[in-house]
Amino acid sequence: MLNIQEISDRLEIQELLVAYATAVDGKDFDALDQIFTEDAHIDYTAFGAIAGTLAEMKKYLTSSMAQLTACQHLMANTEIRLDGDRATGRVMAWNALGFPTEAGEPHIALLGMWYIDEYTRTPAGWRISRRGQERNWTKGFGDVIGNGR
Repeated sequence: MLNIQEISDRLEIQELLVAYATAVDGKDFDALDQIFTEDAHIDYTAFGAIAGTLAEMKKYLTSSMAQLTACQHLMANTEIRLDGDRATGRVMAWNALGFPTEAGEPHIALLGMWYIDEYTRTPAGWRISRRGQERNWTKGFGDVIGNGR
């Protein structure tokens, strides 16, 4: 049976994951400062992006997502393994991205993946200290990042 601290930790980490999706989908990349540790390592190379620091990722996301007309993360099947002030997780993500078209309606491309995370309890609460992606499938990207898998 989970104790109150374990329940609280799991809920706080799940809220962190929602905050991440909300920040990225809303292109509020400064909000990522409240989601990641200052020294976080973020690796999005599974889909052809970059790996680097939080500052590098914020700059990359600002540039690469500027063209998108829509972005929506659906996070599910969250696995969290607690170990005191540290935790690890695997989170399924379904990500829809809208690209502009001349016809007006966006072209929708889809990503299926898992985020592979490490979390750290800080004085300000839980933060993501390491994040990677495990690629599963794509649809609608053509030659941009591969179609299917």
